[in-house]
Amino acid sequence: MLSHSRQLGFSTFHILTVFGLFFVSRSTGAEEPIVPAGAQVEKLFEASILTEGVSVAPDGMVYFSDITFSHKSQDKNGAIEAGHIWKFDPTTKKTSIFRSPSGMSNGIKFDASGAMVVAEGADFGGRRITRTDMQTGKTRIIAGLYEGRPLNSPNDITIDEKGRIYFSDPRYLGHEPIDQPVVAVYRIDTDGSLHRIITDAGKANGVCVSPDQKTLYVVSNENGGTAIDRLPTGDPTPANKSKVTLRKGLMALLAYDLAPDGTATLRKTLVDYSPHDGPDGLVTDRDGNLYVAVRALNRPGICVYSPEGKELAYIKTEVPTNVGFGRGASSKTLYITAMNKLYSIQVNREGYHLPPSR
Repeated sequence: MLSHSRQLGFSTFHILTVFGLFFVSRSTGAEEPIVPAGAQVEKLFEASILTEGVSVAPDGMVYFSDITFSHKSQDKNGAIEAGHIWKFDPTTKKTSIFRSPSGMSNGIKFDASGAMVVAEGADFGGRRITRTDMQTGKTRIIAGLYEGRPLNSPNDITIDEKGRIYFSDPRYLGHEPIDQPVVAVYRIDTDGSLHRIITDAGKANGVCVSPDQKTLYVVSNENGGTAIDRLPTGDPTPANKSKVTLRKGLMALLAYDLAPDGTATLRKTLVDYSPHDGPDGLVTDRDGNLYVAVRALNRPGICVYSPEGKELAYIKTEVPTNVGFGRGASSKTLYITAMNKLYSIQVNREGYHLPPSR
């Protein structure tokens, strides 16, 4: 491990390299840096195809999705892995299957009662939002149709302190028809009603409600098509020389004013990543700082931003998909899904979680 720091004015920069992964954190004056000097990114588990949606339950167990792309997980007989939700025990360091098939789960969050809320995507998935009672194991479908048509591919989830669930519905993978005419962010109210609340966020992906409940952060990762693959560099025209040209769209972190009634209005673009690829999932700490999984090949990793969009720290990883904080004694543990792996790193901030219901 290589560690050094240098003083530039009132800012201190810490740079560490660990097993090919490094982070850069910034602090001002005597302020404690987001990422402590000496912190290491630790690989905890390696799954099949693509890990996503890491989230920690009230009991401290870590859950994450393994999205098993149908075009990559076929065996010699043509059978396809059906998607998995894994459970990692931080005490024993053991990982086991919690649910398979998973409905091609992507984003996972726990509500104030401790129930697991899951965004199930396309590609032989459920294309729905489900809630699982972790005591009984029973699961209910809480959203699957909008205006009588299936959702495109629910991706990420966030929940406010009133119990309302917000989720994004893009399409990055799957052979199924695209039934919704726009990429949107939806809200599920506590009475079960479903509302389309945002349609101007590009290709909405990661979503996150701020701890003060006044902002809904939305990531746009508009990759230029409905496949998960990145567009080739150079001439984007398909090999058949047709006149169809695919181009990347909005790659940005957006902040929406979240009204008490659950409606949202675009306030500003916090970070514009163009011309590089943008982020995926995100969470906040208790101070409201954002931890964003940025998929840009020129600088992949977790970027930490203030609520105003100022970069506070950077943790380099493999191309990441999502982040989630631990709880209790592990409240300063940041879990990271990247490529087909689960990682963790210790930080100096506690993660924000919903207050438990009474």
